[in-house]
Amino acid sequence: MVENSINVQVHNDFNQIFEIINYHRQRVSKTVDDESLRMIWEVGGYVSKKLKASEWGSNIVRQLSEYIRTQDPTIKGWSYRTIYKMVQFYEVYSSTSFKNLLQTTKLVQFTKLELPSKAKDFVPFETAQIGKDEFVPFETAQIPTILFSTGWTNHQIIMNRCKSDDERLFYILFAQKEHLQNKQLERAIKTDTMASILRAKDIQSETLHTTYTKSPALFKDTAYLDFLGLPQRYKETRLRKGIVEHMKDFILEMGKDFLFIDEEHPIKVGGKTYKIDLLFYHRQLQCMVVFELKTTEFHPSYQGQLEFYLEALDQEERRSNENPTIGIILCKESDMETVRFALNRSMSPMMIMQYKEQLKVGSVIQRSIEEYCKYINAEL
Repeated sequence: MVENSINVQVHNDFNQIFEIINYHRQRVSKTVDDESLRMIWEVGGYVSKKLKASEWGSNIVRQLSEYIRTQDPTIKGWSYRTIYKMVQFYEVYSSTSFKNLLQTTKLVQFTKLELPSKAKDFVPFETAQIGKDEFVPFETAQIPTILFSTGWTNHQIIMNRCKSDDERLFYILFAQKEHLQNKQLERAIKTDTMASILRAKDIQSETLHTTYTKSPALFKDTAYLDFLGLPQRYKETRLRKGIVEHMKDFILEMGKDFLFIDEEHPIKVGGKTYKIDLLFYHRQLQCMVVFELKTTEFHPSYQGQLEFYLEALDQEERRSNENPTIGIILCKESDMETVRFALNRSMSPMMIMQYKEQLKVGSVIQRSIEEYCKYINAEL
């Protein structure tokens, strides 16, 4: 094997070169995706203005689709319906309401159509050049920078499934943060992840979101475990083993920053051994995360057990470069008033989370996403 025949230093050098190659390959892919979105935006804006001015009708859009195919038969993705999706893309995200939302959440940035250096000297501010003698309105040449956070396929899903600007903006940001592919994004929308995350602060202890200021944007209040195929009656052991067997699905549900460490993780205190149901590590927060599983409704007594585990881990296993351990009680049901009372005086970074055995499409809560944007603004 080639890898075995080189020394450690050379191997590290090779590794760095490979990282350089991989980094720039990703940048090339990102550049291609960004240029595609710019093209979609400009085409959508051009067609939109023709339709609104009644210069074009639907038949002309059909003719445009056919014309593109005859000009270059190798071009794909320019059907009549796709062109209308491009129009929708432009109209939704160039709307006054969406621009105002970006202003409110401090995400208002635009990238402009790059003009040749000579053209910049004579093109009026209101227009931008798309050819030697052709111009489009300046507004059409502007695209909100936030739209580059995810790809065209995800944008189509978001436009089709989300009914408000708040929802659209949330799922654009969430798709970027979790690096979601289309099926994962569809699931996130179906399980109403927006509502689940925006409610999360209500089920977190004060210590959790003061110690970890971004915790409200990183955790949900509900996890959907439909992929476990749980029977009508089951014990905590069955729930734990099911999660371990479907760990990839569980991490996709909880968030991709979770790294699985152990199940029934043993800790010794006072000559006795205690077992933690599930132990994870969170990459962004740089801390261990304990999951205690309960197949019943939340009871305040569960909290004392979890706090004991957190203290033991912090004293016995936490490393000097790691932050305090977070505890999550994952239970079948919870009464919000009971949760509020239980967490009110908790000095530990912990939260109470529900799980659902089946998918249920919830109603989107009517709450601003300004707070969510505040937590992730620094990452953009």
